[in-house]
Amino acid sequence: MSTTVLDQRLYSAADWYDAEALLTAEERAVLAQLRNFLDAEAKPLLAEYWERGEFPEQLAQPLIDLDLMEPLDEAARGIYQGFRIFELARTDASLATWYTAQAGLFRTAIRVGASEEQQREWMPRVVDFSLKGVFSLTEPEHGSDIAGGLSTTARYEAGVAGEAGGTGADGGTWVLDGAKRWIGGASTADVLCVFARDVADGQVKAFLVDRQAAGVRLEKIHGKTSLRMMQNAHITLNGVRVPEAMRLHNVNSFKDVAAMLRAMRSDVAWIATGIQAGAFEAALAYVKERQQFGRSLGSFQLIQEKLARMLGNITASLSLVVRLTEQQGWGIYRDQDSALAKMQTSLMMRETVALAREVVGGNGITLAADVARFHADAEAVYSYEGTHEINALIIGRALTGDSAFTR
Repeated sequence: MSTTVLDQRLYSAADWYDAEALLTAEERAVLAQLRNFLDAEAKPLLAEYWERGEFPEQLAQPLIDLDLMEPLDEAARGIYQGFRIFELARTDASLATWYTAQAGLFRTAIRVGASEEQQREWMPRVVDFSLKGVFSLTEPEHGSDIAGGLSTTARYEAGVAGEAGGTGADGGTWVLDGAKRWIGGASTADVLCVFARDVADGQVKAFLVDRQAAGVRLEKIHGKTSLRMMQNAHITLNGVRVPEAMRLHNVNSFKDVAAMLRAMRSDVAWIATGIQAGAFEAALAYVKERQQFGRSLGSFQLIQEKLARMLGNITASLSLVVRLTEQQGWGIYRDQDSALAKMQTSLMMRETVALAREVVGGNGITLAADVARFHADAEAVYSYEGTHEINALIIGRALTGDSAFTR
């Protein structure tokens, strides 16, 4: 591929796999608009807000106004959605996590868990962000073992049809008690999509809880060394009353939740890939400018070897996420496929950001060189939406037919 052709492409440095060629001209135009906004408006703020541990709220509405979720006349293709995540993560992991909390996690919860009637009411508002929500599954004492360990409870109280406050078939409501943790974006959401175990049948169900409802308390999690801009919350639910109409009617067991996770892990794999591209491009720019021993740092053999390994990781990661996205576009969703993509891209991400920090040397631990942000944020992405070990066991179960999960 000639230099001229590379220079015309969005991902000239990172995409030697040429996944970008799968995008239409219209999709590339939308992504270029996003790139311009991120370069001009977001990048100048990132180091300051990362160090402060605050999200740059002034970016939220302009990002929403770009209409990235369904930017064209027809429904957005999976490959476009993947590169939208890639572009956000290439700039900053918190920005990508903030956006996918709505466009990925919450939207998937509605798409998979809501009835057709509920989707008709809610989905347009999810797409235009007039109904902002977050996915509230993880608990203080239950992360990897959430399938069996979920302890937040839901108790149904039947009511009388037509009585004040009653919105279900019989005017009934649910009472939720428990706690959720690590819920990103909860403080600015309209509703919390809370997963709780029905005390009557022991099955997991899902509810849209008004963030300001009586009995809901949100506390910001402080002291984080990763994803510092993303505002994660500890949520306490104490006797929170939710009408039956706000229960997601297609979520009746953890199998339904697993169907959501199956789809969402592909988003995290795209984030892990985008983080690698951002770290790599920051490192490449640095070594081209930095002089040592009277020469450009990029002219040394050991530096070039590390750059080559980083590019190899990005190219392999793009191969995985593009293929997974194509497969899901055909309607094939398998736990082991999304688990493999999340596990392997996150593993390569860890090496790529470490190499980026390494070639930048001492300046690699400062926010000024950009790579420090990617290096620290990668640790959160490595763990969320299934740790390396959990995803490996999902793959191992598919390979052997035997589950190695503890019981």
